[in-house]
Amino acid sequence: MLDRLRRLMPEHAAVANSRWLRWLGPSVLHPRLFHLSRRGVALGAAIGVFFAFLTPIAQIPASAAVCVMLRANVPAAIVGTLVNTPPTFGPVYYGAWKVGSWVLAEPTDEAHAPKALTQPAPSDEASDDRSWWERALAGLQRVGKPLLLGSLIFAVVFGSLAYLLCNGVWHWRVRSKRRRRLVAALKNGS
Repeated sequence: MLDRLRRLMPEHAAVANSRWLRWLGPSVLHPRLFHLSRRGVALGAAIGVFFAFLTPIAQIPASAAVCVMLRANVPAAIVGTLVNTPPTFGPVYYGAWKVGSWVLAEPTDEAHAPKALTQPAPSDEASDDRSWWERALAGLQRVGKPLLLGSLIFAVVFGSLAYLLCNGVWHWRVRSKRRRRLVAALKNGS
């Protein structure tokens, strides 16, 4: 499986000659950004999952930028952002709002839920003369602190779990390979 992943990784020359990445210079050419190591892959996956739960937009560029800064595996971060995709945004952010409300000790029943969560968006947006950005900010203000706090909690918890899971699975695979080799060597040596 690792050989298949290595074949899919971009080559050093391809990254260096890319017109989209050339302006970043040597920072994107660091070998650890695409190297398959336990620490790099686990950290990259954790960064990707962190940004997947923290923000619904620009997850991949944000996680890739942090991977460049921390020298983590960029492909693992990109795959990690795929745990929260547009079809799952609604349930995930509703759960984040519930968790944030619980932490802030705010009521979460239907009577106290923000209208943005309980009522569908008005279909006649032409009558609203505000820009898309202003409407989005107004909706975010209605949902407020509980959603931001819940999203941050989800990002930290699930990012940490991704790190521990990747690190644990990698460690387990290495130990099981070593154990099989040892058993095979003992059988052949007897």
